[in-house]
Amino acid sequence: MNSPLPNKEVRGSSSGIAIMALFDLLGRKWNMKIMWELRTSALSFRAIQKQCDDMSPSVLNSRLKQLSTAKLLLSTDDGYRLTPSGKSLMATLDPLRIWAKEWQQEFNDETQ
Repeated sequence: MNSPLPNKEVRGSSSGIAIMALFDLLGRKWNMKIMWELRTSALSFRAIQKQCDDMSPSVLNSRLKQLSTAKLLLSTDDGYRLTPSGKSLMATLDPLRIWAKEWQQEFNDETQ
């Protein structure tokens, strides 16, 4: 499976608009989870696999290749880690994480 990239046709956009490529990439199963697990430190293949509910090695390998091709992560002697672009993306998404927690609280408040 090809990695969604800017300037290439992706799901939802034949023009390859960068934001659509990003949504396609992040919307693929496991990609956000992998990036979330790498947000603080490098992890080995096995550690990522364990954090992702022991997904199959072939699926994990495919997702790591997609994210590497998209220049969001790289493989080092310490394992896989986010690139500066990957770190920037995670920092950019942080306000969305905060918003989601507030949204979750609205539902928690309803059940009390």
